[in-house]
Amino acid sequence: MIPANGPLPLDAPSPGSSFTDLLDSMGALPRWNIPPGENAPSAPEGTTVLALRYQGGVVMAGDRRATEGHLVAHRRIRKVFPADRYSAVAIAGTAGLAIDMVRLFQVELEHYEKIEGVRLSLEGKASFLARLVRNQLPMAIQGLVVVPMFAGYSEADQTGRLFSFDVVGGRYEEIDFGSTGSGSRLAKSYLRTVYRDDLSADEAADLAVRALVSASQEDTATGGPDLRRGIYPNVLRIDEDGLVELPDDVVGPLAEGAVETIR
Repeated sequence: MIPANGPLPLDAPSPGSSFTDLLDSMGALPRWNIPPGENAPSAPEGTTVLALRYQGGVVMAGDRRATEGHLVAHRRIRKVFPADRYSAVAIAGTAGLAIDMVRLFQVELEHYEKIEGVRLSLEGKASFLARLVRNQLPMAIQGLVVVPMFAGYSEADQTGRLFSFDVVGGRYEEIDFGSTGSGSRLAKSYLRTVYRDDLSADEAADLAVRALVSASQEDTATGGPDLRRGIYPNVLRIDEDGLVELPDDVVGPLAEGAVETIR
């Protein structure tokens, strides 16, 4: 029996370069369970997030609203996070569990790089994130669903790539763009009409904001830019130079233009 907070016994199997396996071997892996017969607690949920490719990279964006039932729980929640220097992860679903998953994913990638001395491939990162989603299946069955998106720059292919997931951990690579969350169909419908293969990074960021604004017109769980409060979408750009988060003074004008033109 391995003690939950003690060192590993000398004869314990090595967990290798996986930080999650290390936690599991110590009995410290976070686990959530709701007793049979009880309903899942009400918790803030976040939507909508999306990603699209441009020439040489990928843009990922998310709105800032979290809802709890029919109420707005938070207006400034963050849904798009750096995973490492060349990748990002965005969350939709139960906000608290999703943010914990992102933090574990970030530590996992850093742990792997320190142990192995190299970065995990983009394909490997997507596969590991699928494993984390699959581990949440018991919670998803009870109503606490987490569905992320993952995007990054592949150093091997020298191009941007993006992946979507389902609640059972299925992983699917998207060709040009993808979205998840309650407003995802609306966002993808907009992108389907305007997307081009030859987009620049600035054009991709503009389309990402416009797609979120388009989704917010019909989906009450998706928050459009709040120009009065200065609340704008989170937008990240990833290419061969690494990950860059666009500041509000760049996203703000894009949001203002989208609010004026999207009907």
